[in-house]
Amino acid sequence: MQSAHSRAPGRVELLGNHTDYNAGVILSAAINYAVTAAGERIDEPVVRLTSAAYPQTISVPLAGLARQTGAASWTNYPLGVVDCLQKEGFTLGGMQLRFASDLPEGAGLSSSAALEVATACLLKKLFALDLADPMHLAKICRRAENEFAGVSCGLLDQVSSVFGKAGHAIFLDCRSEEVSNLPLPAAAALLVFQSGVPHRLAGGEYNERREQCFAAATALGVSALREISGPQLAATRAKLDSTVFRRAAHVVGENERVFAGIKCLQAGDVAGFGALMFASHESSRTNFENSTPELDTLVELARAIPGVFGSRLTGGGFGGATISLVEKNRAPEIAARLSADYTAASGHRGAPYICTSADGAA
Repeated sequence: MQSAHSRAPGRVELLGNHTDYNAGVILSAAINYAVTAAGERIDEPVVRLTSAAYPQTISVPLAGLARQTGAASWTNYPLGVVDCLQKEGFTLGGMQLRFASDLPEGAGLSSSAALEVATACLLKKLFALDLADPMHLAKICRRAENEFAGVSCGLLDQVSSVFGKAGHAIFLDCRSEEVSNLPLPAAAALLVFQSGVPHRLAGGEYNERREQCFAAATALGVSALREISGPQLAATRAKLDSTVFRRAAHVVGENERVFAGIKCLQAGDVAGFGALMFASHESSRTNFENSTPELDTLVELARAIPGVFGSRLTGGGFGGATISLVEKNRAPEIAARLSADYTAASGHRGAPYICTSADGAA
């Protein structure tokens, strides 16, 4: 095939914050905001990349892919996918790829993973690659982010973009790699609110938290925090310094909240699920310390608005956005009030996005 196109959605993390690299469990949803890609095969042995968001065309030799810096750093995500595909033995030729997105950048909605997945789906079609296993495709994209872009993420973002299903949440068990879908309440909508403070995982805080979690697991004699229950962690508190203990308490608590959240979804208990979201954010604020004053303000303001079931930060934290579960028929009214209240309280002009859960990449 000489030309092709693809689309890969962003995601919201509903419960299970920073559990992915701890062999834990997560509930997420693909959303109706996405990265789109189009491309052609070309005779010249280069990767040529353009984006609607950036005016410059970046051209890199196919045989010598190098990490880009500055204004071209966005290309590390698609270039990483090209690099990983080649290292896995797939044969690629010269290509010209164009990208566009309606995902708000820096909001913690996994625009980077959507960019990777859109690239992989496009190249699968363009070069007739044998990538029939969707989990294999997701893992290639994660590897691209880990090894080429330099962000030590888990598998959540790529799996969410690949395995989304409209009207459903995605359950991911990061240890067994089981993926399943659970119906979301039909009367509820997902309200993403961008705080106006960009979300940046390449900063160092993400990798620092990751190392602290690994240190906790090592001190407790387990391969991952997934193996520890809340009571077990409390009983071994003396083995950990206070900071490492709080990081572990967040992850262990998030795993428990995910399993409780599954029961709520199965029972149609929207209020119960919302309460778990509020508890998740409080743990992010106090135990994992990956929230910000702006995100905290948004969650507390949302708590006071009728029709909001629950609210929490979504994604890695350290800026970005919150996700609230709200009454669908009141979502526009809730978004308008939260916007006004947030500007009055913080001075920031945030941006609300009323979302629906969406199908995965194609």
